[in-house]
Amino acid sequence: MASNTQEAAHGGGSAMPQLDFSTFGNQIFWLVVALVVIYLILSRVALPRIAAVLAERQGTITNDLAAAEDLKAKAVEAENAYNKALADARAEAQRIAAETRAEIQAGLDEAIAKADEQIAAKAAESEKAIAEIKAGALESVKAVANDTAEALVAALGGSADKDAIAKAVAERTKG
Repeated sequence: MASNTQEAAHGGGSAMPQLDFSTFGNQIFWLVVALVVIYLILSRVALPRIAAVLAERQGTITNDLAAAEDLKAKAVEAENAYNKALADARAEAQRIAAETRAEIQAGLDEAIAKADEQIAAKAAESEKAIAEIKAGALESVKAVANDTAEALVAALGGSADKDAIAKAVAERTKG
């Protein structure tokens, strides 16, 4: 059994070589070498590639942000142009509506003036006709009054003077 402990102590058999104190210096040397190699590989190869990818991503993000700002400015310009065009269109529509209203009003005023002239002419004709009818009616009334007065005087047994009856009827019809 003593030989088993000796073998175990010198790295033979089933003992773990990592825990063998006689190989610690050698193990530490190779650990430092492996760490230096890993550091050199990471610092010379992997980290520059990662930094390049990160820089590329940052550049893409910056470019995308700049493009977004440009598009935003263009959208604002387009919105302003749209609002201006809309305002111009509204002003043009109001101008056209005002012109149309003015044309319609002018035509309406012209038609009203023409209708007023026609109405005035018809009214003058009607007044003239009424005056003629009135004059004719007055003459007829005077004739009937003269005939009636003569008939009354004759019925009462008197003799009627036509000039006196005409004068009396004319005097009564004046007022």
